[in-house]
Amino acid sequence: MLAYLFWHRPAAGVERSAYERELGRFHRSLAHRPPSGLRGSAALRCEELPWLDGAGPGYEDWYLLDDWAGLGVLEQAAVARGHVSAHDSVAARSAGGAGGVYELVEGSADPSLAACATWVDARPGRERRSLAALLGDGIDPRCDSLWRRSLVLGPAPEYCVLAEAPPAGVGEDRLPVGWSARALSRAPVWAETKRIAR
Repeated sequence: MLAYLFWHRPAAGVERSAYERELGRFHRSLAHRPPSGLRGSAALRCEELPWLDGAGPGYEDWYLLDDWAGLGVLEQAAVARGHVSAHDSVAARSAGGAGGVYELVEGSADPSLAACATWVDARPGRERRSLAALLGDGIDPRCDSLWRRSLVLGPAPEYCVLAEAPPAGVGEDRLPVGWSARALSRAPVWAETKRIAR
């Protein structure tokens, strides 16, 4: 299971309600006529997105995909007949964004279940540990999940742990030297996904 993540903010002067309405319209369009390989999508309002230019809140879109082929189909379908007007409407209100592709390592594939995303990053050349050591006793695989970055399209961190609160495994006393973790709260704006656990 892969997820294409896209982080974005509304342009200056765009009201949050209008932006969220158009964002929901695009996700509803995909849910109504899903491209092959798309398992569902979710849009979440985040308290902050520190790796985007500027400061402040923003949005995190998750597009759940069967495989890499599904990513190519989604790319074409998002701006094709049936979805292009909804896509262009929200894109016209956006200040830009960044993305990444993540692979589900463990847990629930529904990104809308978690109120908190803990982003974990490791600096190049630093100590590497197994995922089990990183997570420790922290997640409930029925509703939490661990994702690992598979393709870098922007400056986002290497791992994402989705849970109700940061798990013990990503605490400062558990992370290797040079690793960092940042917990960000989030709330769903739109979600329609098929729960798939690993």
